[in-house]
Amino acid sequence: MSRLPAPAKAATASSVRAPGKGMPAFSTRMPRAAAGYPTSSAVARTSKCISYFCMPAMAEYDAEVSTDPLYVLRHSTAHVLASAVTELFPGAKYAGGPPVENGFYYDFDLPRPLSEDDLAPIEKKMAEIVARGDRFEQELLPHAEAVRRFTELAQPYKLHWVNQKASDDELVSCYHTGPFFDLCRGPHLRSAAEIPAFKLMRVAGAYWLGDEGNRQLSRVYGTAWFSQEELDDYLTALAEADKRDHKRLGRELKLFKLDERTSPGNVIWLPNGATVRRELERWIVDEELARGYQHVLTPVFARLDLFRQSGHWDLYREFMYPLMKAEDGEELELRPVNCPHHILVYESELRSYRDLPLRIAEIGNNYRWEKSGELMGMIRVRSFALNDAHIFCTPEQLDSEILGAIQLSQHFMRTLGVSDYRYRVSVRGDDRSKYLGTDEQWSNAEAALTGALQAIGESYELGVGDAAFYGPKIDFQVRDAHRREFTNSTVQVDFQLPERFGLEYVAADGSRRRPVMVHRGAFGSMERMTAYLIEHYAGAFPTWLSPVQCVVLPIADAQLDYAREVVEQLRRCRVRVELDDRSERVRKKIAEAQARKVPYMLVVGGREAESGEVSVRNRAGEQTSEPLADFRTRLLAEIEERRLP
Repeated sequence: MSRLPAPAKAATASSVRAPGKGMPAFSTRMPRAAAGYPTSSAVARTSKCISYFCMPAMAEYDAEVSTDPLYVLRHSTAHVLASAVTELFPGAKYAGGPPVENGFYYDFDLPRPLSEDDLAPIEKKMAEIVARGDRFEQELLPHAEAVRRFTELAQPYKLHWVNQKASDDELVSCYHTGPFFDLCRGPHLRSAAEIPAFKLMRVAGAYWLGDEGNRQLSRVYGTAWFSQEELDDYLTALAEADKRDHKRLGRELKLFKLDERTSPGNVIWLPNGATVRRELERWIVDEELARGYQHVLTPVFARLDLFRQSGHWDLYREFMYPLMKAEDGEELELRPVNCPHHILVYESELRSYRDLPLRIAEIGNNYRWEKSGELMGMIRVRSFALNDAHIFCTPEQLDSEILGAIQLSQHFMRTLGVSDYRYRVSVRGDDRSKYLGTDEQWSNAEAALTGALQAIGESYELGVGDAAFYGPKIDFQVRDAHRREFTNSTVQVDFQLPERFGLEYVAADGSRRRPVMVHRGAFGSMERMTAYLIEHYAGAFPTWLSPVQCVVLPIADAQLDYAREVVEQLRRCRVRVELDDRSERVRKKIAEAQARKVPYMLVVGGREAESGEVSVRNRAGEQTSEPLADFRTRLLAEIEERRLP
């Protein structure tokens, strides 16, 4: 049964903080001016315009101030969206609507779900609100008054947040947008008239608080820009990105499929996609072996006790698959990570300092219980193969091992032609109860990661509170064709798991010491990275990765024997080649091969059969004629060197 927010608790009398004695509970970003407070003006500039907004000038104001003009614009447009929906659908309950990358959204609880057909009338109403210039006005309320207001408005979702976030002695920040009243931290534009260009994009379903047991809401996505020209450019870029969408290309190029009968979030690799993945895996393993990694194979499940010992059961349980119980009472769990199994590999024999660093690698299958609403093609799945490694080293070796792991990830990215990435160092947040280990261990680990990046002249951003419970990490953040950012590679220092498992090595003086563990994913999961590469190359993989590298096209049946000879010679060199011997026009065969993104089409007619040549046509439409032996040599060099298109 779906759940609404719990009824609001009765509010008790409370004192209101005087001006200058603290911020409203929700004002973690710059709020607009409120009655009784002096104001200061902040100016946000873009290439197209200047946007003004205000904030209370409070003595103890120490919150993070957002001066990003697009944040403010999109935040304000989200409120205009909510105002329009409440005007069109009286009694609508509104849950929340933040700015997000490239736009904004707002969630609504309505008698019927919204559909794409509702977007046009909502957009029209929004345009009316912009035209009449509804003002954004902040109101700071005592907690009890905020509860009363949202109770009168019958807004249970807002009451949930009032009681969740604010204490009785705090002011609650709210905003008026014309007749619309919302719980909000700000900041906002001065009026809706300052919104130059916007568009509603789509409607989706979203569970309240992301919990599938809660009521499903209608989520309306939109975007806003500082000019119609910028909006048009964005929509054009979006249309181009949609052409590269890995789900669409995955179907067209027969790379993979998703079938509900296998359970959502599980990928079926079709022959073409399996070929791409297999080539990537071979390359990864070869590169790792050349750098001293030892590859292993380990089971995909284990007794629950293993994950209790590692800490995953206590701190990561919400992302793990439901527990399996055998008839004899044994409790088994699918692994969400490979590290406990690699620790068992380390424990398989007593290690000496001479054995370290020990680099254990595996392309291992992992299983994580992602919420169904968060699944997305091959980018967000429940079952995936992770290029994973764990390095066990002495403290003195830590810096060089981190550096080596970073450089391996850089090598992978360069070879694939990926340049749009940045580094983020995830460190602890203020809530120390979420993390294992001492302050000294964490400080040392964080310093080792940032020091490695500084040593090679790389800049980075800090992600405070983003670290895993057992250690800080470096994330390689890449952007896909839709400009969405995701983590591709990770390097993470861990002092905790060696402690929990009692790992040891024999030092040079004969004493037993604790190794340091480095978690390293230099490539990410095969599913996510393949999805990224499909979009990055628009389906036209480099020749070494292409499922079919050449297709041989005889002009007539008289050239079939020579065409088969060409195919056989290339196959002996391990080239992935096909023969198209259908009774179709060559022009049609070429068009179909180009649609399949085949790198090379080899047309053979009577002249080629007599001379031992091939007429070579590449994906760009460029044509040459050359001896088969010369083409074979050139093709093999291109594959061996993993050249980019």
